[in-house]
Amino acid sequence: MPTATGSDEKTQSYFPRWKLKTSGVIMPEERLSWGQTIVSGLQHCVAMSGATIIAPLLMGFDPNVAVLFSGVGTLIFFVVVAGRVPSYLGSSFAYIAVVIAATGYAGQGPNPNLPVALGGIVGAGVLYGLISLVVMWSGVGWIERLLPPAVTGAVVAAIGLNLAPVAVKAVSANAFDTWIGLATVLIISVVAVAAPGLWRRLPIILGAAGGYLLYLLFANGFGFGKPIDFTQLSAAPWLGLPNFTAPSFHADAIFLIAPVAVILVAENLGHIKAVGAMTGRSLDAYLGRALFADSVATIVAACGGGTGVTTYAENIGVMAATKVYSTLLFAFAALVSILLGFSPKFGALILSIPGPVIGGLSIVLFGLIAAMAGRIWVENKVDFANPANLITVAVALTAGAGDLTLKFGAFTIGGIATATFGAIILYQILTSPLAQRAD
Repeated sequence: MPTATGSDEKTQSYFPRWKLKTSGVIMPEERLSWGQTIVSGLQHCVAMSGATIIAPLLMGFDPNVAVLFSGVGTLIFFVVVAGRVPSYLGSSFAYIAVVIAATGYAGQGPNPNLPVALGGIVGAGVLYGLISLVVMWSGVGWIERLLPPAVTGAVVAAIGLNLAPVAVKAVSANAFDTWIGLATVLIISVVAVAAPGLWRRLPIILGAAGGYLLYLLFANGFGFGKPIDFTQLSAAPWLGLPNFTAPSFHADAIFLIAPVAVILVAENLGHIKAVGAMTGRSLDAYLGRALFADSVATIVAACGGGTGVTTYAENIGVMAATKVYSTLLFAFAALVSILLGFSPKFGALILSIPGPVIGGLSIVLFGLIAAMAGRIWVENKVDFANPANLITVAVALTAGAGDLTLKFGAFTIGGIATATFGAIILYQILTSPLAQRAD
C-alpha cells in the first residue's frame, strides 16, 4: 500500500480517508465542509477555464470537448495518484505550435485537419507514457540530467517565440482588429497587476470578457468592425452531446507532435515539486504515477477530439493563495467541467469570441510561455558565462523562432521539434567528458 510521503502515518487504503478540517492549512488528505468544497472547487474551475478554453480555440479544436476531457483527465489523474496529489489537468499550450504546423491551421474556425492533429497527440501521449514507466522503474535522476534548467528553459522559450507570428497575425487584419487586440492585452495586464484579491489570478478570462464587451460595443454598436453573429448561440441547446472526433494517424504528424512529451515531463516534474514544497512534504514517490496519469489522460482526450492535457500552474497558484490542498476539490471541479462539456450553449458562447480578442489573448499567453524560460533560468541560477549553456540556448531560440525545418525523406521536423532535440543533443555534446577534456 502507498504511504503518505513525509508522514509517519501509514495509510490503510488506496484512497485517503479525508478528515474534516475547516480552518488553517488543509492538506491533501483533509477536506473542507461540503459547502466549502463546492465553492472552492468552483474557484478551481474558474482558474483553469481561461487557458483550457483558449488553447483549443487557438488550434481549431471544439472547446466543449476540450473542457469535457479536462474533467475526465483530472479524474483519471485523481484515481491513478490515489487521491494524494492535488492537481487539475487542463489544455496544454505546448501542443499549439506543433499542431498548427502539422495541420496548416489558418487560425479561425474549426481545424479541417483535426483528426491528423489528434493522431499526433495520441503519439505524444504514448511516448509520454513510456517515459513515465521508465521513471517508475528508475527514478527521475536521468530526466534531470537530460533536461537541466538551461535546456528546459531554452525549449520553453522556443515554443513561445515560434508562436509569436500566429498571435501577431490574429490582430493584423485591419486597424480595428489591432486596437481591439491591444485593448485586450491592456485589460489582461491591468487585471494581473492591479485587480483585488482572487480576481488578480483570473487575468485571461477577465481579459477575454473585457475584450469581448469592447468588440461588441464598437462593432455591433457603432459599426467599426464585423458584428458578432449570435445566431448559433441562440440556436444551441443547453444540453447535448459534444462533437466527438476520432484521430487519424500519419507518421509525419506524429513525428512532429510527439516530442512535446519531453516538455510535458519537465513541466509536470516542476509542478509536482512545487506542490510538494507548498505542502511541506515530498511527492516524488508519486511522480511516476503522475506522469503516467497525464499520459493516459492525453491519449483518452485525443481519442475523442480533445486537446492534450497537462497539470495546471493556474490551479497551483490558487492553492498557494488559499492554503487549501484537499484533492477532493479537484474531483468536484472535474465533475463540473464534464457537465459544461455537455452544454452546446456554453460551447457556442466560447466560439463567438471575436478573432482579434483571441489574438490579444495569444499575444499575452504566447509571450508568457517565452518569458517563463527566464523564470526557469533565474530560479535555477543558470550560469550563462558557461559556453555550454549559452550556445545551447542561443541555438534553440533561433531554431524555434525561425521555425527551422529539417526533412528526412518523408519525415519533416518543424521548428519546435528541431529546437527541442537540438537543445538536448547539443547540451549533452558540449558537457560530455570529451568536451571537458578539450577544455
